[in-house]
Amino acid sequence: MRTGLLLLLVLAQTVAAQEQALTREEIYARAAITEVWEPVPPVVTPGAGNAPPSDALVLFDGSSLDAWRNVDGGAAGWVVADGAATVKAGTGNIYTRQSFGSVQLHIEWRAPAEVASESQGRGNSGVFFMDRYEVQVLDSFANPTYPNGQAASVYKQHIPLVNASRGPGEWQSYDIVFMAPEFGANGRVVRPATLTVFHNGVLVQNNVAVQGPTEFIGKPQYEAHGKAPIRLQDHSNPVSFRNIWLREL
Repeated sequence: MRTGLLLLLVLAQTVAAQEQALTREEIYARAAITEVWEPVPPVVTPGAGNAPPSDALVLFDGSSLDAWRNVDGGAAGWVVADGAATVKAGTGNIYTRQSFGSVQLHIEWRAPAEVASESQGRGNSGVFFMDRYEVQVLDSFANPTYPNGQAASVYKQHIPLVNASRGPGEWQSYDIVFMAPEFGANGRVVRPATLTVFHNGVLVQNNVAVQGPTEFIGKPQYEAHGKAPIRLQDHSNPVSFRNIWLREL
């Protein structure tokens, strides 16, 4: 054992002596072998605070829902006032007019200040990626419910790591990285969709694999599909949204 350690020490001293013998130019020439100079990443200017970065697509800036439609393709029926879009019960879900695959999404939401129900009846909505895969919106501040259906859950699939909810009537934020599923020529899943979610700046879903489209009853099952709209849910609760932007990945 001592002989082996002695040999290692001698080798280390030999290498160190050889490196000391190198000139500055020789050292930098060796270091340059592992330098990669292309491709050069494009420049993106970050936004101040939660403002969108320079390469973001703004889906709602507080002024209109022109980037959104109802299920029939007509104007979104939700109420726009005071810089927010609020669910108008009975008008239905709203969908982006554009279809997307993998995205980084920022969205802010607010459950009603007046608590009028409990569990799933309290500030319920949802953010659906590709019109299929839901991150739950719910007032989960001191509001017991099934954990795989609380705020920031991947609905009925993944419980959030922690409950980072703010109180009723307070604005909250989701920052979400959604990676679209990939399908083979036979329609089988080559790579499932994944979700990483920050709720109010706190990591709550860490690159979790989505099991398939969100189902209220039964187990999910993938079917091959392409890009599709982002959907916000009308669950009859007057949940408000603002400052919605994304970056395509």
